[in-house]
Amino acid sequence: MAHFKPPNVAFTQMAGTGVFAELVGGDGEFKYYSDGEWKKSCSGKSVPIINPTTRETQFKVQACTQEEVNKVIDAAKTAQKSWAKTPLWKRAELLHKAAAILKEHRNPIAECLVKEIAKPAKDAVTEVVRSGDLVSYCAEEGVRILGEGKFLVSDSFPGNERTKYCLTSKIPLGVILAIPPFNYPVNLAVSKIGPALIAGNSLVLKPPTQGAVAALHMMHCFHLAGFPKGLISCVTGKGSEIGDFLTMHPGINCISFTGGDTGIAISKKAGMIPLQMELGGKDACIILEDADLDLAAANIVKGGFSYSGQRCTAVKVVLVMDSVADALVEKVKAKVAKLTVGPPEDDCDITPVVTESSANFIEGLVMDAKQKGATFCQEYKRAGNLIWPLLLDNVRPDMRIAWEEPFGPVLPVIRINSVEEGIHHCNASNFGLQGCVFTRDINKAILISDAMETGTVQINSAPARGPDHFPFQGLKDSGIGSQGITNSINMMTKIKTTVINLPTPSYTMG
Repeated sequence: MAHFKPPNVAFTQMAGTGVFAELVGGDGEFKYYSDGEWKKSCSGKSVPIINPTTRETQFKVQACTQEEVNKVIDAAKTAQKSWAKTPLWKRAELLHKAAAILKEHRNPIAECLVKEIAKPAKDAVTEVVRSGDLVSYCAEEGVRILGEGKFLVSDSFPGNERTKYCLTSKIPLGVILAIPPFNYPVNLAVSKIGPALIAGNSLVLKPPTQGAVAALHMMHCFHLAGFPKGLISCVTGKGSEIGDFLTMHPGINCISFTGGDTGIAISKKAGMIPLQMELGGKDACIILEDADLDLAAANIVKGGFSYSGQRCTAVKVVLVMDSVADALVEKVKAKVAKLTVGPPEDDCDITPVVTESSANFIEGLVMDAKQKGATFCQEYKRAGNLIWPLLLDNVRPDMRIAWEEPFGPVLPVIRINSVEEGIHHCNASNFGLQGCVFTRDINKAILISDAMETGTVQINSAPARGPDHFPFQGLKDSGIGSQGITNSINMMTKIKTTVINLPTPSYTMG
């Protein structure tokens, strides 16, 4: 059985101190960021952030009003106009500066992640460093992509002489609204901020409640880099008060959202603006008879249980050929037994899930599977928001866990008798983010990859979003559009065309 370890890690530089001291008011509440300044909301209200480990209030953030949102968007519109005229190399220079500051202050930001979302300490530091790297890459890539356009001539189309020269370039959309999820509140914020800024847009960030303080610290790194006032801002508050108000605001020109079902609601209300959405998955892992079972087991445990399964690209269902199922399950069980369970400060593999309601939802899926006869490979164990890792064997399609996304450390195994059966289960899901297949036969791997209705298929590895410059997209209810640095820059721009009309075809001279 996985074992529990008590916490012992302390961070050296604390959140909300040193260069981050101005983020905190005298009452200990974190301010919001607007027009280049840290401000208290005139609502006089705050939103508590509950530490998933202690289940007590850890931080408080401002409950911004609709009027404050209006001011933020007005400032963003004004700042964007001059930012779009800022030389591309200058935009890139500021992004590189922000990336360096972000990496320099990784510890206090990581501390927020540990306390707000119970991310293991080491993973929290990695997230911040990776985010700095992403911002730098954005600056480099943006200079290349945006620095070149296209030149077309009219006589390539039938019936035309060479009387028109067409020049195309990429111009910014305007004000981008970025809404990242709780599980990567820094990395998935900068994956939207970096492309938006290099492309000449301004940006309004609405962070998730759990993860808001880490996002505010990250925003301060951009502030310290010296971006123009009003260009980037961060509003916190209740979704019920400012959520719809933001997403339906006429001043917003594009929405980049990562999260769950809320994204579907946003897409129905948003109006005629570009949307970039990633809304979760039920990533299937198909194991063939000729697979390297040790490799598969290691990836299943890493893919299914890292950050307690709270990742959109986590392995969410294992579809294994019956002939090798017993051997695979034994290997996975042996690895699950070695996972450490406990507080994130101590870098445990399995930490508390983000909220009590998440834990209750996961428990509901587990109880449904129990009632319908799934085989429990470990004893189901829960303490508060902490759920011990659980492998469920002999799961059948009539169980909720076969289709629903638990977002927790519970992994179902479905035994299949043919590859077609595995592909059918994968494709019958309303999700289509990623999938993976384990086999030594490259021909089978490619055939299965083509047949799987998912945005990405990994061959002989667990699903993963990164590296951050790879395209990342979902089919069906898993999203709209594609992410990845290049795709995001392209998505946050529009094509502008200038046509030069000549009095006579250009090849008549000379």
